[in-house]
Amino acid sequence: MTTRRELLCDTVISVLAAEGGRGLTHRAVDRGAQVPEGTTKNYFPTRESLLQAAAGRMTDLHAEAVARLAATTPQDISPAEVAELYPALLRRAVGDDPTQLLAMVELYLEAVRRPGVREALGRMVVSNAEAGADLHRAAGLPSSARDAGLLDAYFLGIAVSLLALPADALRATGLDDPYALGLGLFRAAVPDPARDRPACRPDDQVQAG
Repeated sequence: MTTRRELLCDTVISVLAAEGGRGLTHRAVDRGAQVPEGTTKNYFPTRESLLQAAAGRMTDLHAEAVARLAATTPQDISPAEVAELYPALLRRAVGDDPTQLLAMVELYLEAVRRPGVREALGRMVVSNAEAGADLHRAAGLPSSARDAGLLDAYFLGIAVSLLALPADALRATGLDDPYALGLGLFRAAVPDPARDRPACRPDDQVQAG
């Protein structure tokens, strides 16, 4: 059951996505959450605390999503099957419900000038990367938080481009195939010994024999 604090945090995320950073006020969150005026300020007294709360809530939601995914992931899942998750995640983030993506972009912009938001965003990014690396390792990949963090950064940049650019610009820059992009992001960031092993040359086989 969602608590009032979680409701307010979810509403902060929705307001950020719909109105941008400039539209984020305590009153806007009160209206969006349908709570009495002044409720949000009782929980989060400053605008910076609102933004920090959004980052914390997004961290929790991501962790819950990864935990659900891990709980339903077969033990014998292959690296190729893990890679297939990323086109689906890209489609969901851009086409199905871009709320969290838009809120994330706003948090990044706010973090440039607000140290407290920067710290909260940093914790979120590290937590997300560690959860992603755990998922990759479940498929036998030697993935680290660094690999998963790089993948998340690639993912964010591509997702924003897909959301913001017109179709002709996406075609002109090779960004018009979300499925291929999702697979490419994964392969670019996550090491796979089976995939990355150098091909054996004929003369190597002769020397080995």
